[in-house]
Amino acid sequence: MDEDVPAGAGGVGDPVTLGRRVRHLRTARGRTLDDLATAVGSSASRLSLLENGRREPRLSLLTALARELGVPLTELLDAEPPSRRAALEIRLEHAQRSPLYASLGLPAVRPGKRVQLELLEALVGLHDELVRRAHERAATPEEARNANVELRRTMRAQDNHFADVEDAAAALLKAVGYAGGPLSERHVEALADHLGYRFEVAEDLPHSSRSVTDTRHRVVYLRADGGNRRRAVALQALGHLVLEHREPAGYREFLRQRVEVNCFAAALLVPRHEVVRLLSAAKQARDIAVEDVRDAFSVSYETAAHRFTNVATHDLGLPVHFMRVHESGTISKAYENDGVLFPVDATGAIEGQPVCRNWTARTVFDRPRGVPYHQYTDTPSGTYWCTSAVDTDATGEFSVSVGVPFAHVKWFRGRETTERSRSRCPDPSCCRVPPPELAGRWAAHARPAARAHSHLLAALPPGTYPGVDDTEVYRFLERHAP
Repeated sequence: MDEDVPAGAGGVGDPVTLGRRVRHLRTARGRTLDDLATAVGSSASRLSLLENGRREPRLSLLTALARELGVPLTELLDAEPPSRRAALEIRLEHAQRSPLYASLGLPAVRPGKRVQLELLEALVGLHDELVRRAHERAATPEEARNANVELRRTMRAQDNHFADVEDAAAALLKAVGYAGGPLSERHVEALADHLGYRFEVAEDLPHSSRSVTDTRHRVVYLRADGGNRRRAVALQALGHLVLEHREPAGYREFLRQRVEVNCFAAALLVPRHEVVRLLSAAKQARDIAVEDVRDAFSVSYETAAHRFTNVATHDLGLPVHFMRVHESGTISKAYENDGVLFPVDATGAIEGQPVCRNWTARTVFDRPRGVPYHQYTDTPSGTYWCTSAVDTDATGEFSVSVGVPFAHVKWFRGRETTERSRSRCPDPSCCRVPPPELAGRWAAHARPAARAHSHLLAALPPGTYPGVDDTEVYRFLERHAP
């Protein structure tokens, strides 16, 4: 007698659908499991496994079943469920066999006759919603790029000015008596105290987290080795509290919250009324410089440059663009409302795209470090002046650049530079295609090994907060709880 095989090891299509069809036909004809099993030379237990989608029968058994049930073999193998109820039972069965359902640790529901149709619909609907939310939180790289594109459009539409965030930061500074100048550690602690929180430095902060906030005991835990960066991280943690951020429902909301807390921290480190006063005087003197913002508020050049974009258009009437470019030539952050044409992929995303070799953000790597570099660049969308500086982080060197159209360079220090370049990008002949003579000598002999990382092909880390290990965080809080 032919032996059946475990579900998934044979070739009869979906074993769950097949099993439900056999059961539907058997009960419609008033046959019992014992009766039908005896007629086809099998056993009731094996036939029960088949009907529950746990076994795939051999062709000989399928042929005998079709004959006894009085239907063509093709009808028995039809992929369509035989009824609405059967369709729901099949979907529920598949759902309860999925890794997502298994991760919940819940018992399986057997959809027997006593289970009402409405309950089946509710169970299937709940699982569908779980799957949808899981997909939102485990965004693919394409979904992440789309979310970035949407956010950049929003930022451009409002000139990178977040009025609600600015107002919240200003109110908090006023509440703690801030009187101007760089925001000190004492100020930061006063901000936390005003909100009813305190900071603690932890040697064992989870590797996947920049900070951890315990809202039960009102403690914000920070890294011991954060250095100057720790001040910004502390303010970002407070930002989630002040802006009343809830658990993000998906990657888009997670990304929006991250941008808002970054802006909130910058608005505390470089208060708007202070920086606008400084830059307005500099504009009147035709001497605007990002490094003056850096020095006046004791922040990094990148923070100063990014903060400049928050007020440049809204408060000074200056269109502007900003770029953070890795030494490999790829963009990690960018913003524009001045018409400059950033390189984009098919989705409109900028992040990860290579910058023209002739742009300031790339040529600055060939210049001496320690002082800002200025350059004019003629592009297909017009001539732009940029100021750029190079810094270092864990991934290597990166440049931070701020630029404006030629018509607005008159307000900036460094406009007298004689450095000038020309870019024809996105024309491939500009810098994407090697010179013919060079290619002729080496194209047939070069075999480089690309430094492609596996994360380029993978989905973003799953979870409410992508990349954060929940178990690690909960164990950390358990260790430190009073």
